[in-house]
Amino acid sequence: MTDVSRRPAVHALLVDGTTVCIRPVTPGDHDQLQGLYEEMSPENLRLRFFAASRRSAKMAADRACGPSHRGYRALLAETKGQVIGLAEYDTGEGEDADSAEISIAVADGLHHRGVGTLLVEHLVSAARAEGITSFTADALSENHEVLQLFADLGLRTSRRFEGPEVVCTVELDETDAYLSAVEARGTCANVVSLEPLLRPGTVAVVGAGRKPGSVGRAILHHLKTGGYAGRLFAVNPRAGSILGVHSYPSVSALPKTPDLVVVAVPSAAIPAAAEECGKAGVRALLVVSAGLDDTQAKTLLAACREYGMRLVGPNCLGISNTDPDVSLDATFAVDHPRPGTAGVAVQSGGVGIALLDGLSRLGIGVSSFASLGDKYDVSGNDMLQWWEGDGRTDLALLHLESFGSPRASSRTARRVTRRMPVLTVDAGRTDAGRRAAASHTAAAATRTMTRGALFTQAGITATRSVGELLETAALLHSQPLPAGSRVAIVTNAGGAGVLAADACTEAGLAIPPFTPEVVDDLLTVLPQGAAVGNPVDATAAVTEEQLSECVDRIMRHPGIDAVVLALVPTAVAAATGDDLVRAVTGGPGRRTRTAVVVRLEQDLPVKLLPAIGGGTIPSYAEPQAAARALAHAAHRAAWLSRPVGTIPVLDGVETSRAHAVAETFLAAHPDGGWLDPRTCAELLSCYGIPQLPWAWAETEDEALAAAERLRGDDSRVVMKAHWPGLVHKSEQHAVHLDLRGDTQVREAFRDFETRFDGLLEGVLVQPLAARGTELFAGVVQDQVFGPLVLFGLGGTATEVLADHAARLAPLTDQDVHDLITAPRCAPLLFGARGSGPIDLEGLEQLLLRLSRMASDLPQLAEADFNPVLATPGGVSVLDARVRLLPRRPQDPYLRRLR
Repeated sequence: MTDVSRRPAVHALLVDGTTVCIRPVTPGDHDQLQGLYEEMSPENLRLRFFAASRRSAKMAADRACGPSHRGYRALLAETKGQVIGLAEYDTGEGEDADSAEISIAVADGLHHRGVGTLLVEHLVSAARAEGITSFTADALSENHEVLQLFADLGLRTSRRFEGPEVVCTVELDETDAYLSAVEARGTCANVVSLEPLLRPGTVAVVGAGRKPGSVGRAILHHLKTGGYAGRLFAVNPRAGSILGVHSYPSVSALPKTPDLVVVAVPSAAIPAAAEECGKAGVRALLVVSAGLDDTQAKTLLAACREYGMRLVGPNCLGISNTDPDVSLDATFAVDHPRPGTAGVAVQSGGVGIALLDGLSRLGIGVSSFASLGDKYDVSGNDMLQWWEGDGRTDLALLHLESFGSPRASSRTARRVTRRMPVLTVDAGRTDAGRRAAASHTAAAATRTMTRGALFTQAGITATRSVGELLETAALLHSQPLPAGSRVAIVTNAGGAGVLAADACTEAGLAIPPFTPEVVDDLLTVLPQGAAVGNPVDATAAVTEEQLSECVDRIMRHPGIDAVVLALVPTAVAAATGDDLVRAVTGGPGRRTRTAVVVRLEQDLPVKLLPAIGGGTIPSYAEPQAAARALAHAAHRAAWLSRPVGTIPVLDGVETSRAHAVAETFLAAHPDGGWLDPRTCAELLSCYGIPQLPWAWAETEDEALAAAERLRGDDSRVVMKAHWPGLVHKSEQHAVHLDLRGDTQVREAFRDFETRFDGLLEGVLVQPLAARGTELFAGVVQDQVFGPLVLFGLGGTATEVLADHAARLAPLTDQDVHDLITAPRCAPLLFGARGSGPIDLEGLEQLLLRLSRMASDLPQLAEADFNPVLATPGGVSVLDARVRLLPRRPQDPYLRRLR
């Protein structure tokens, strides 16, 4: 059980964007809590206590702040040091009961702002960690507000009427409906809190100098020349005016409290500036300064939390919003960003400048831009939520070096990517920082694989460079998505067509041959000498009209999803290069198919060319760039066409017993460690994970007796040595296979005793497994990303072959399908080379149960199933290793600020 009273204070947002602190009640809160109740109206007291009694106020405060028993928890909400709400649960006499009674109180005048709902969400998280599965609440039937609160939580709720009272029962299962409801409330509150930052009515710049060269002055200049629509002030005690903008000695001296203050002062002055802004009622800070030490950083963030200010930075380029009603450019980039439809969030200012320049050059422009810098508060996830509802953004570009809450971000991204493309640069792909791994799972779980799993499951398009990001953005912005990955290549030079075909094939696209009917059809419109395969070599003599008709007919062919037009300038035909490009930019029905141009002589890596009839078409200088962009578009189309996965309900899962197994082990091993075989088997049995029969033996005679029991129809057995910390048995030669008869069993045991003297604790004896496909399944608990489930080819060569796929838990049915089909060994599972398919349903169940175990147990650091034997008749774990660490549960979906 987890002691909720030790939970740290966290900050979260109410529906109006106000920041509140949620924390456990302490004895020092007594007077404030009593005051909370005493200041309530008689009607609210009656609804809370079923009687308008001031005596009840003191009793309630005494209870919340007095001695506590294990089954009682109380959380309060406060803002600016004032308690505004309290929520409690109590299991009553039975400390280990699975149900608790809950009560809620919110200060008068603060109803309908989400205080009670937020407190209940935090109590739900705390109760789950305590093993509580349901809440009950007694309320008067006329207390519509509290009854509606329970109804809107997103949890299964039932009501029972007892005279004038209603007994509500709330089941605390973490369902997708509940997570979606929490997410919706969080998104609404978050977007409201960002309004002062991205749509401020008044802006002040602190640190704008009188002389050219300062960052503050550059930002003030951009705000003024960018046409900012609100009121603009400068703060400088030694100037009355800077760049024609009125300047005041301090924020408190301003004639109007700014919504947003840009802070561009030395790091030592930042804490004081933040404190002054908070006291003045400022609602958002943009800190561009860098070089804060730990104390300055903590003081800055503490001021933002205390006074409810959202913060971008520090150490950043700035923010902008090109909405004509705002025209906010609070950056020190060289040029103003071009208005457009791409939302951009970066950590690196240099990358931000490159993206702003590239999007402006392409004509896409930006809707809003945020350079997040050190990302103390506002994150990429916040910006995704803003773009989702701003009505202007249709393309999201991210360049983030770290993730605050990847599982929460993944849920947001899965929702947003169904509305618009979300692109990112997968920075930090190398394994230079890879840690020494003790198990196959840990060795396989590279940073690349973990990030890749997040991007894949969330539908995020992950590119490898800023250039590739812009190349892909150009296509997704200008063209419809291809229905598949089948590409036709048309060229006026055979060599260019070959280059394009190679690039498409290397990018994973298909270049299917045309049917004889299509070949004959195309030959009727192309000049003599044209070669109509795929690629189509239309020859240097092709005219604009001929090429246009050729492309039209290909686009009507149902076996093609996209067309690549690879052109080179020639002096043979009257048509110029631009004439030939027009052949693919117009024509009847052509806009329903994806088309791109490759022009080898092009001066820029990618351009957007105007298309006949409106719109644009991307043109690339290199066929590899066009192929990469097309491949990303095809992957996005495939992701959108997939059904939304669901997490299946599993039978035979004993979560409470699993927690007990983990707690018992960690009580005996406070530093954690690898489970012994018996404890490991017990944990796996809690989740119905199938294991090959086995027996534990500590003496030669016990080993012989175990072998006799397990031999069955096959007289052969396997013996495996065990001692604490042993993971790779094959490398230690700690396995004896194919043991026949009593003599070989005895000899094997004696061999282990001799070679592992002083280490050996005992042996596992198993029947020799039948022939089948050896697979690998495992999980590693990433402190940032959560549990990562891995699957692939198993056996002793699993790390050498590295044929693995990975997905983040909890796995949906779609995730499991992807895991099974992604590795190169997948054809073996479906009956390649004449063998029958393995028990695919059994394999799916094993992966789902492994995912559930990892999701249930934050203490599970690693699990390693290798090999997993898969046959047409079933799936079974032959060898399992599990490592536990003393970790407290963390709710990744709980609403809280960073």
